[in-house]
Amino acid sequence: MTALAAAERTRPAIEPTLLRQHLGCFPTGVAIVTTRTADGQPAGLTCNSFSSVSLEPPLVLFSLRKASRLLDTFQQSEGFAIHILGEHQDALSGRFASSRIEHKFEGVAWREGELGMPLLDDCLASFECRLFAAHDAGDHVIFIGEVHHLGAGTGEQALVFYKGAYMRLAESLRHRVVQGGMGDADVDEAYRTLYGRLLRLACERASEAEIDAIETAAGLIEDHPEDAPLKARIESASAFFGAIAAAGHNDALMLMAQTMTNVLRERMTHVLSVRARPDLYPLRRAVVRHLRERDAEGAAAALDALIDQLRRG
Repeated sequence: MTALAAAERTRPAIEPTLLRQHLGCFPTGVAIVTTRTADGQPAGLTCNSFSSVSLEPPLVLFSLRKASRLLDTFQQSEGFAIHILGEHQDALSGRFASSRIEHKFEGVAWREGELGMPLLDDCLASFECRLFAAHDAGDHVIFIGEVHHLGAGTGEQALVFYKGAYMRLAESLRHRVVQGGMGDADVDEAYRTLYGRLLRLACERASEAEIDAIETAAGLIEDHPEDAPLKARIESASAFFGAIAAAGHNDALMLMAQTMTNVLRERMTHVLSVRARPDLYPLRRAVVRHLRERDAEGAAAALDALIDQLRRG
């Protein structure tokens, strides 16, 4: 017997509850998988084991406990449909996860898909699949489906399961912004600190092409007509600050900048009065000019002036 084999024999068993707790540290999306019973009735359950497998051919999978009362149903079915849930569908997830609710589809909006599978309404995305393979895997069976039809729904955030509870990816941020938990002074200070540092780094590290990208983003803001839709204004403002972040070449600060971009989007959508601001055009151009001159303090000062003027308007 090898030393490795001997060590394996003496290794203590992994306690299932402890394993579940550790696995719960990995946030996962929440899905509902549906199919038809042998007599054609809709059936389904909640799972968070959905995963992509292959693009060519298009394959996805989910795993199902062998103790599930629907195991035989899925094994005998020719296919299934997987639905990715939005953050507004936690109650639906709970319904399909409950062992106490016998008629899961009662009062639930659904329709028949192209393959005859039950398709739930108002989900982020759906994948209607034919069964490609099923594999025994410990106390689960892995079902692999070949995707034949796709469906897209709302643009909501995804519902996420983390450490045994539902988590909404952007809800806490949205509530803080909308409810006034992020005041103007706090947001301004964050922008001055973060993007001021990124501008200083960009003066050292940015290529001319990256500075060109910042200038192009500033130009796109100026090109908006008076009646430009809110979405376009949000995207161009985000692109301007995103180009500055990219030019700073610091991955950690880039992640922080992505959070600030989300703050900007929420504020422009729910809090700020968004309109054309020609008075800001020369200030953005000043940021670009100082970047080209590699003048770090001048670029940071131009950003400060931009923020001050933005607040005065």
